[in-house]
Amino acid sequence: MSAKRGIFVAPFDELVEPRLLAELAQSSEAHGWDGFFVWDHVAWRPPVRAVADPWVALAAIACATETVRLGPLVTPLSRRRVQKLARETVTLDHLSGGRLTLGVGLGSDRNGELEPFGEVVDARERAVLLDRGLEQLSSLWAGGFEPLPLQQPRIPVWVASRWPNRRPLRRAARWDGLFPIELPGPDELAQLAEEVRGLRGDAAGPFDLIAELPAGDDAGAWERAGASWLLTAFDCQPRVAAVREAIEAGPG
Repeated sequence: MSAKRGIFVAPFDELVEPRLLAELAQSSEAHGWDGFFVWDHVAWRPPVRAVADPWVALAAIACATETVRLGPLVTPLSRRRVQKLARETVTLDHLSGGRLTLGVGLGSDRNGELEPFGEVVDARERAVLLDRGLEQLSSLWAGGFEPLPLQQPRIPVWVASRWPNRRPLRRAARWDGLFPIELPGPDELAQLAEEVRGLRGDAAGPFDLIAELPAGDDAGAWERAGASWLLTAFDCQPRVAAVREAIEAGPG
């Protein structure tokens, strides 16, 4: 099967308005895209100035669309209250009719959104909080809170990793997908695919392997490397015109 195709944008600067993001997601759906995903940050380094809340934006996107999969890529659980995230994710899963995917990761201390707000900076401590938070979130989804998610057995979870770090692979193998960041190319994606298969074993269920590529790049090599999702990605200051052009060109 060919990989699903999605649009992946930062809700920053020109794309900071939720109504605009909803309209772009609606256009993506009309032009045959399978997903629309947004960055999850509370701050970003210069030259970015304006940042939108991804969860409010995703609610607007859910209301404007009917079929595209949507979600944050990625949410650092170390700076979230798990009980609040559980309520948000289940509510958004219901609002979207079961189209939410939750991307998670350690987060980064490069953008001034951890230490200035009293968040955990140490990467190892953030990793512990991420694992603990995922287990708590899964428990709340499984009946700790009501209502239950529409998606069962749970809302899909994609775990981020930064190339060439391999530690997150073990975490990702326990969930539903791997989202590698700063991946050099398809050959490295194929390496990760093989390693994840080894960690999960032959009896494991479906698992997504996600890759980013610039607008217009050839998807074939990434599909052959094992990608199940290919996200057309833009930089930290996406231009509305460029995003529209990519959307209207279709997923190919």
